[in-house]
Amino acid sequence: MSNAVCRSPDMIVQLLQSKGIVTFEEMQNALGAASRVTTFRYLKQVQYMRSYNHNGRYYTSRDPTRFDRWGLYTQGDIFFSRDGKLGNTVKRLVRESEGGMTQRELQDLLKVRVQVLLLEAVRHDKIRREQVEGLYLYLHNDSTIGATQLKNRHTRASSHRCLQATVIIDDHIIIEVLLILIRHPVYQPADVTRALRGHIPPITKEQVIEVVSRYDLEAIGKKKGSTVF
Repeated sequence: MSNAVCRSPDMIVQLLQSKGIVTFEEMQNALGAASRVTTFRYLKQVQYMRSYNHNGRYYTSRDPTRFDRWGLYTQGDIFFSRDGKLGNTVKRLVRESEGGMTQRELQDLLKVRVQVLLLEAVRHDKIRREQVEGLYLYLHNDSTIGATQLKNRHTRASSHRCLQATVIIDDHIIIEVLLILIRHPVYQPADVTRALRGHIPPITKEQVIEVVSRYDLEAIGKKKGSTVF
């Protein structure tokens, strides 16, 4: 009588559907203590994604409806990308961006370090970089597209400077914003603005951003483990 285990890719599909996110070891167990080679063979027949953090330890079903506008999917502290590998994600985000992306912007979005991947992509001419206002801006490797991105970045920076020049804040506004951030250090400007809703006179998001920028509260929040403003 044969003791062979009856296996199929559906075993992995059912596991993913029931648990949402699983490890490779859990898939091996679902296949009846299958070897790594056997598990990979069945996994190739399943639509799945592998996390780009935690050393790719976690797997989930590949469902296009899960992706946000950046092509990312987050579950707790586990992150997935429609591109699979983080390096491919970094290159895509830079190429698709309207005004290029800085290292910090990418790290804030992806919530992982990207410096080595950016340098590698530049070294292999997958993207390029320009220094803008003391920071490296990463751009599309196509010179025409990259030039458009760079122009958009300069336009955006100019508009931001003009906006800052017209935003008026006084000591009362500063104190109100600081009180909110002391209680909720991870709050972003939109969160602070919502918390101050109903304040008389109203405190706008632009005023909150000005307070954060003027007193370098963004850096303080980051040290506390918050997302960047």
